[in-house]
Amino acid sequence: MDTTSVLFEQTKPAIIRIWHWLAFLFFAVSIATVVLHSLFFKTKDNVEMVQAKVKEKGGVITSEQAKNVAHEFSDKLWMLHKYVGFALSFLFLWRLVAEFVIAKDKKVKHRVKIALDYSETTKDKNHYLMVQYSYLIFYFLFLIMATTGLILAFEDVEIFKSVHKLVKNVHSLVQWGMYGFMLFHITGVIIADCGDYGGIVSRMINGKEVNK
Repeated sequence: MDTTSVLFEQTKPAIIRIWHWLAFLFFAVSIATVVLHSLFFKTKDNVEMVQAKVKEKGGVITSEQAKNVAHEFSDKLWMLHKYVGFALSFLFLWRLVAEFVIAKDKKVKHRVKIALDYSETTKDKNHYLMVQYSYLIFYFLFLIMATTGLILAFEDVEIFKSVHKLVKNVHSLVQWGMYGFMLFHITGVIIADCGDYGGIVSRMINGKEVNK
């Protein structure tokens, strides 16, 4: 392994490691709410179920009433998704502030510069740069998701009403980029941790430096 591989052995400061696992947790919950809504809580898919259950109990309910009841389940899931979105927006702000307060050698900009300063083009250098640039793409997508999500959360505010449909479409589109990054990231970490760059996951948990 060449000298640039040491870049993968650098540990993250505690503020970044805590942020990382909180982001993982809240993104997982956010994705779960999207999946649950898509599979089980769409209003139009549950109207007949509500009517059937009421009929089983000897009651009578109109289609409009059943739709309102079914919509309540969707609303509760949406509220959970919204609160998780607030948490993720806070985490984005946290990461932005952290980039200014952490040590210089831990900043993304500095880590990229160090890799670029290596005169030789090596497998490890290219790999490291790809990883760092992918993080920048992730943060850009995260910014779009947080911004559009907040606009959707405050959809009743007058200035947001005219752009609601556009913002919703952007939010829905960019989420696929986020899913793609997460799949790429998790797969890459597993492969790297089981291959030439063992200890990535454990260092992200305990923050211990590699002893040579």
